Amino acid sequence: MNDRLPFNPLQAQQVAQAFNAAGVDYLFIGKSGAILLGYPGTTQDVDIFPAKSVENGQRIVKALLELAFILDDNTQAEIIRGKDFVQLKDGPFDLDLVFAPDGIESYSQAKARAVQEDIFPVANLRDIIASKKSSGRMKDRLDLHLLELFRLEYESKKP
Repeated sequence: MNDRLPFNPLQAQQVAQAFNAAGVDYLFIGKSGAILLGYPGTTQDVDIFPAKSVENGQRIVKALLELAFILDDNTQAEIIRGKDFVQLKDGPFDLDLVFAPDGIESYSQAKARAVQEDIFPVANLRDIIASKKSSGRMKDRLDLHLLELFRLEYESKKP
């Protein structure tokens, strides 16, 4: 069992400030992304969908080190090459880098649909939901109904 506190927007703010300062190309996804858009749920980690390139990976490593994440050489190499999924638990909070999220065809298409919420680049709720649907994980299937209801409310409030 993880003894860490659940995700809170301050963690996302720290990530956004460090990633934005380092010039990282990324989106918040998963439930943490939905929470940044107002979803009233909880999650245990920050989920990031970064663009996959060596240069972006190097910027991610730099930003994570500044945030006090402990990254061994192997983890740094996985980030730089854009391994599909890199889970980080040796830092101030848990963070998942998902370079190839289920149900999202490409970073460039997801970025074109993304929304900017204050300093947070967030994947479109439809992409967050598509990724949850495609993952096949029980915990994601349990969230789908509430995420869909939230999406309907969220989209009805947009001009």
